[in-house]
Amino acid sequence: MNFSTNQIMEWIQRYESFGPLPGFLLPLLEAFLPFLPLFAFVLANVNAFGLWLGFLISWGGAVTGSFIVFLLIRKFGQQRILTFLQRNKQVSQMMNWIDHHGFAPVFLLLCFPFTPSAIVNVVAGLSHISVVQYLFAVMAGKTVMIFTISYVGHDVFALIHQPGKTAIIIAVMALLWAGGKQLEKRLQK
Repeated sequence: MNFSTNQIMEWIQRYESFGPLPGFLLPLLEAFLPFLPLFAFVLANVNAFGLWLGFLISWGGAVTGSFIVFLLIRKFGQQRILTFLQRNKQVSQMMNWIDHHGFAPVFLLLCFPFTPSAIVNVVAGLSHISVVQYLFAVMAGKTVMIFTISYVGHDVFALIHQPGKTAIIIAVMALLWAGGKQLEKRLQK
């Protein structure tokens, strides 16, 4: 798909005309439907509303969605419907890691843009981490992750017109992805 600068600008202006509500609701919805592109929602928000407001809108929606998923799993996760998850070896290992270390693993996992945060939210909901610890971990982890995406993508036109900046951003994203994969491997041990 090839987009011109004018097409991208037109899309951003249309998006902006709806106000901040869609910008908040889309990241919130992504917590329930992880196949949705959080990265694209954050980019749209920062390009429509500016770096700081776009970041805050995206962060608020993502944190709210993650916290709702956590609370729903915490309330209904012990029922028969979700007990099969607890029998999964990887889920069980991750629950034990979160139970023993609390804040740190949730925070670290949520810092990486390519970590499937839906899985982290579900596993944290099934674990014994306190609600307050989880809330602080998700707020802090999503701050790092969403600000990284926001900062990288706040000037989409620079990405198009400055290939050097694009190459640096791709390298940073690759490093974050590799770091997330390393952390994932350690979890599986």
